[in-house]
Amino acid sequence: MLDTALEVTVGDGVSFCFSVVNGGDTPIELTFTDACRADFAVFDGGAEVWRYSDGRAFEQTLTNADLQPGEAADFERRWPESIPGDYTAEATLRVRERHVSARTPFSV
Repeated sequence: MLDTALEVTVGDGVSFCFSVVNGGDTPIELTFTDACRADFAVFDGGAEVWRYSDGRAFEQTLTNADLQPGEAADFERRWPESIPGDYTAEATLRVRERHVSARTPFSV
């Protein structure tokens, strides 16, 4: 069982911290599909206004990682040119085994 949380900090730009915790009793193996590991997007209603991975190239390599029981992995990114408004942030772990994501509303 993977527990997720997405924290948004508004200041000079918008910072995102996506935490993924193994809430189970056994290790969980994750296979990342590329070097990005986690992607972040910002939505205004249903329209996507920013995505971290847009316009970027990532090494295409499979990488395995084990999360032990109770262990957390944190992924951080920044939206530097934010625009005032009300949004929803979404973070997605880029792994093959399962869909792992979190969403949260925020305002700039």
